[in-house]
Amino acid sequence: PKIVKIPTKPYLDQKAGTSGLRKKVAVVEQENYLDNFVQSIFNALNPEEYKGKYLVIGGDGRYYNKVAIQKIIRIAGGNGVKGVYISEEGLMSTPCVSEIVRTLNATQGEHIFGAMILTASHNPGGKENDFGIKFNTKNGAPALEDLTGKIFEESKKISEISVLDVLVPEELLQGKNLESVKPLEAHYLDAVKVYTEKMRQIFDFDKLKKFLARKDFKMLFDGMHGVAGPFAKHIFLQELGISADNLVNCEPKEDFGGGHPDPNLTYATTLVAKMGLQGHPVGEYDFGAACDGDADRNMIAGKGFFVTPSDSIAIIAANYEAIPYFVKNGLKGVARSMPTSAALNLVAQKLAVECYETPTGWKFFGNLMDAGKLSLCGEESFGTGSDHVREKDGLWAVLAWLSILAKANENSAEGSLVTVETIVKNHWKEFGRNYYSRYDYEGLQAGLADKVFAQLKAKFEEFSKKGEGNTSNIFKYVDPVDKSVSDNQGLRFIYGDGSRFVFRISGTGSGLDTLRLYLEKYSKENTELETQDALKEIIQDALDFSTIKDITGKTKPDVVTQLFSQK
Repeated sequence: PKIVKIPTKPYLDQKAGTSGLRKKVAVVEQENYLDNFVQSIFNALNPEEYKGKYLVIGGDGRYYNKVAIQKIIRIAGGNGVKGVYISEEGLMSTPCVSEIVRTLNATQGEHIFGAMILTASHNPGGKENDFGIKFNTKNGAPALEDLTGKIFEESKKISEISVLDVLVPEELLQGKNLESVKPLEAHYLDAVKVYTEKMRQIFDFDKLKKFLARKDFKMLFDGMHGVAGPFAKHIFLQELGISADNLVNCEPKEDFGGGHPDPNLTYATTLVAKMGLQGHPVGEYDFGAACDGDADRNMIAGKGFFVTPSDSIAIIAANYEAIPYFVKNGLKGVARSMPTSAALNLVAQKLAVECYETPTGWKFFGNLMDAGKLSLCGEESFGTGSDHVREKDGLWAVLAWLSILAKANENSAEGSLVTVETIVKNHWKEFGRNYYSRYDYEGLQAGLADKVFAQLKAKFEEFSKKGEGNTSNIFKYVDPVDKSVSDNQGLRFIYGDGSRFVFRISGTGSGLDTLRLYLEKYSKENTELETQDALKEIIQDALDFSTIKDITGKTKPDVVTQLFSQK
């Protein structure tokens, strides 16, 4: 087959957000829209980086993924890539893609130049909703801002697309007819097997299996019809021996079953109801977890008890010895995104390890990991992970929590289970509690979030005068490894006692802006208050200073993430 050059015209809106390009399907289906972006990735790279090398392609199973994979295969062939790695139905979780890139490069000698991951993460799927694509580099991590910036520049001046003139059959994604795309090599992988082997190296599967067999413990896992399903089925049913009725929504669907595959208190409706959260009656389950569309996010709950992501990462750090991987490799350092609560800092102080504060976006953790400075990290937006891969990892977090529960119950008799709630409350007793909430104002027309920011910046001085030790600033990050600077990463209003409110404009939507407000109050002694009561004054300050109701017309947030009373 020959290589064909297809003339094209640029689209001017292909600027990637926090993690790749996310657009409505109708936008991506425009002539050459996706093809342009994929070719722009190649144009932004040096040809010697990819010619004669391999590309991993996988995604979360959402609508248009299969079409996209077929397009990418042809364009990869047209640009001199030697071969591609694909899996059944094109399904690969985002952390699994990172693992595949890293393992193949470690075992085959740097022969993979990167991966194209087809996901819009926790955004809804289906013909009417969102599609996404992002490029990960040869270390398995999302491309950094200098590269995503170059891709955007290339996308604005692209004039032709190079494609291999072959027909890519859909049965390729069942591992059949792999010769059809020659001279491009197509390698078919068992993604679930690769990922499971990695988890087996990190956790003690025998100990987990023994714990999960307890008569007084019952768990529930919700796959939210995303890509986590096949991975969860294999690990929990076949490896760890729980019964199939402990898993729900584990069949991947192109539209995620019509739901919003975002594991939080608003959208994980099945888990929230069955775990007895938000006023639902407490049920039979002692532990519950969910993952998002591409399985990089997680939500953790106990019986009638929600664990905030900020607390979750702090508790995993405090109990790192429950995880064999950390016992073997030690804890090099920990990190959190700036909006995440400072609960992790308190644990880092006790363990005498460095705690880094980065902008939102997993790519910032990757640099620290590659430099050997970081073992464990998390974000308040339900992302938790470690240096085993260069992405957040939902199922890893679930197995980490099960490992903590297993260790806490080593000496507990059947009928006297040490619960998720007990573990969290014991943690608060030792370290104090960071009351925490996040308000999301979604679907804002362009410019409105910027108006709120302008209003807030004008109030910096007034806030500083309001109380002793008060400070406010624009968060700016200087990477400790490569000294690169990321500016304008959010507005921080910090009280003298370390309590704070933070505003950020989120880059993960597709078109409209989301304004996020983060609220945090620290208390060493008083750990049993209602979140809303503990944060009352801070919430009022944030609403007063921002005049968010007047500017946006929204009388309340669209999504609130916090622990509500189970009384």
